[in-house]
Amino acid sequence: MTLCYRLFMVTITVVVAWLIVGDVGDAVNIGIVTNLLKTGTYYLYERTWDHITWGVSESGSGTR
Repeated sequence: MTLCYRLFMVTITVVVAWLIVGDVGDAVNIGIVTNLLKTGTYYLYERTWDHITWGVSESGSGTR
């Protein structure tokens, strides 16, 4: 499911880029680069939040 979503988003990016730049090759490159950049930044974002302990209870369950 996630793979289908990512492919759909890359397709949308490529189509929009193609409409703007007018070149299919450049549009595909933009779609690939932006997808790699988004994947990398999402990974870093999640890794950062894994190290933040604000509001996390000592037991980890949050209930008594």
